[in-house]
Amino acid sequence: MKKHVILTALSLVVCIPTILQAQQAQGVSAPPDRVTVIKAAKEVMTKARYCALITIGDDGQPQARVVDPFFPEDDMTVWLATSPATRKVAQIVKDPRVTLFYFDTGTQGYVTVLGKAELIRDPAEKAKQWKEEWASFYKDKNRGDDYMLIRVKPRRLEIVSYAHGLANDPQTWRPVMLELP
Repeated sequence: MKKHVILTALSLVVCIPTILQAQQAQGVSAPPDRVTVIKAAKEVMTKARYCALITIGDDGQPQARVVDPFFPEDDMTVWLATSPATRKVAQIVKDPRVTLFYFDTGTQGYVTVLGKAELIRDPAEKAKQWKEEWASFYKDKNRGDDYMLIRVKPRRLEIVSYAHGLANDPQTWRPVMLELP
């Protein structure tokens, strides 16, 4: 058994460079690094501006709606604003798993962020996370009880952006994926 494991490990060491050379000859490059993926994702998300927030409805059916998020933070956390009276708030209370879907029509690139949502009512954070163009939606701007935040902490990012050289797998169509802490 030990001998078999050693031979298998040695086979991989010998074969991996050959496989990588064959992939490069066919135009398939090595997986992109984390910095490249995050930089490209932020650009697609910024260009898209709006995204779909997908929650789990009471009947187990995913529910999607268009939202106007803040741009992603360095760790890819995304903030959203809403009224506490919305269905999405009740759905997040029951199941905090959410998905954000961004699509940039200009480049046909997309980013999917899978994560956990947290409801935030802290006045200091509400003041920090505010867009003046929302003033007509909230009676006392960011100071009222009708304004709250949703913080999405990502666990995985998926991206396809041909403009950034991040293509999906030609056989499985799987996008480039990045696990986030």
